[in-house]
Amino acid sequence: MTGPVTNDPGTGGKLTTTPSNGQGGTALEIRGLSVSYRTRGGTVQAVRDVDLDVRPGEVTAVVGESGSGKSTTAHAVLRLLAANGGIDAGTIRFGRHDLVSLSEAELRTVRGARIGLVPQDPSVSLNPVKRIGEQVAEVLRVHGLATRRSAPSEAVGVLERAGLPDAATRARQYPHELSGGMRQRALIAIAIAARPELIIADEPTSALDVTVQRVILDHLQALTEELGTGILLVTHDLGVAADRAQRLVVMSQGRVVEAGVTRDVLADPQHAYTRRLLASAPSLATARPRTPVAASAVAAGTPPLVELRNVVKEFRLPRAGGASRTLRAVDDVSLTLRRGRTLALVGESGSGKSTTARLLLRLTDASAGRVLFDGADVTAARGAQARQLRRRAQLIYQNPYASLDPRFSIGEVITEPLRAFRVGDRASRLARARELLDRVALPASTLERRPAELSGGQRQRVAIARALALSPDLVVCDEPVSALDVSVQAQVLDLLAELQADTGVAYLFISHDLAVVRQIAHRVAVMRAGRVVETGAPEDLFTRPRHEYTRELLAAIPGGPRPSPTTAEPTKA
Repeated sequence: MTGPVTNDPGTGGKLTTTPSNGQGGTALEIRGLSVSYRTRGGTVQAVRDVDLDVRPGEVTAVVGESGSGKSTTAHAVLRLLAANGGIDAGTIRFGRHDLVSLSEAELRTVRGARIGLVPQDPSVSLNPVKRIGEQVAEVLRVHGLATRRSAPSEAVGVLERAGLPDAATRARQYPHELSGGMRQRALIAIAIAARPELIIADEPTSALDVTVQRVILDHLQALTEELGTGILLVTHDLGVAADRAQRLVVMSQGRVVEAGVTRDVLADPQHAYTRRLLASAPSLATARPRTPVAASAVAAGTPPLVELRNVVKEFRLPRAGGASRTLRAVDDVSLTLRRGRTLALVGESGSGKSTTARLLLRLTDASAGRVLFDGADVTAARGAQARQLRRRAQLIYQNPYASLDPRFSIGEVITEPLRAFRVGDRASRLARARELLDRVALPASTLERRPAELSGGQRQRVAIARALALSPDLVVCDEPVSALDVSVQAQVLDLLAELQADTGVAYLFISHDLAVVRQIAHRVAVMRAGRVVETGAPEDLFTRPRHEYTRELLAAIPGGPRPSPTTAEPTKA
């Protein structure tokens, strides 16, 4: 433990510490931290009197519901709170510094150099107009660790340390040319470039499939062993916390309600909130009973709502050696989805899941094959036919940070589809928005807020409400609960099942979380390299998988056996 901190007026108000007296001590020590945000409705207390330690060479995981204060606590360490946020009380001791009292100039010598940050969303955190290598090299130059001439080659070495395959090639690429797992490893490279003593990882794998998630977590774990780096891991995935963290901190409503050695907390939780979190966590061992669809929702003898027949999608690649090249992202895929049913697509990053969904929604043209919706061929739909399809088929995007217009209020976000299709008047649209917010467990006061004022999980619930506004026949759910904590995740899955039972809506459910898939899907299709390699009912597929690739996916779930961390996910074109 570090010694006591005193405020010495003779040092210009800077905080000084007495020497540390333990072997290794703590990489980070938070005491009595309180953080609040100023909003139009008044001051919101986000974090209250939090105590937390991170030790060198160990992972401390912080878990809790969306809005519990996890990310606010993590961002307070680096003083990266939103403009309307502020630290009201407490100390954040890192080495011989109290980060709360440091000036901005002093903080810049700590951020990046001694404390690295792996943010949640690589698609927003990476500069889209800079090559990956340039972004890593910039960290090295800013902190005086490389010259302008040496930084590019040293950046390649950092990317290799972060586990990025063919690092020299990746360094010359832009973020959009990499898969989600590769972008996340690029963020890890930026975080570790200066070999920091502490890494703050804010949901670093929430949007990744289980195989890529395992690779990312293996590399973070290797850093703790190789460099003695302490990691503060913010996650809503209790499986990841159980698998990777030595210590567990449970937060609720801005407070720490339980903390201790991970295995002890999970085996014998003392707080009712911790027990509720564990009870809400999805498990492959159990499947939720599916509510039967109302008989009126599905007429006998009706054709499937959606059919994909031998669909192919090819993308042109840059010419190499004067020869043209193509990538077959979707390769002869045939799928059927009936009203009132849920078809889940699972597979690694780059397996073709999202491209298949885009073909179904007519957001991109098929290279071959046919797409049928409610018996009509929409493969080449244009004009009024395409607009009608847009109304009857909605999409819940994976990324709640990028899918909501930051200029709109939440009320405007939810009612926008109603306005676009001239449904109702202003009063009825507002009433519909309130109803939808209630169904996704958000208070009506959220209507006046902006997306930036909500947590990631709250934004995703808004995105779900928006997709349901027009009461569609089909909803394509592209990782709709990957950003949600387990208790809210359970609420949303219950909501989706309830809506399906009431209305007969069909879901194409894309997810990397196989435990979630087992709970909601009627059938599962496993994709690899653009092809469907196995289909079946979840009970059969997860207990008696026939294809080797399906067995690999199941083995990659946190808590299962882990093969070598050198496994890499497919490259995105």
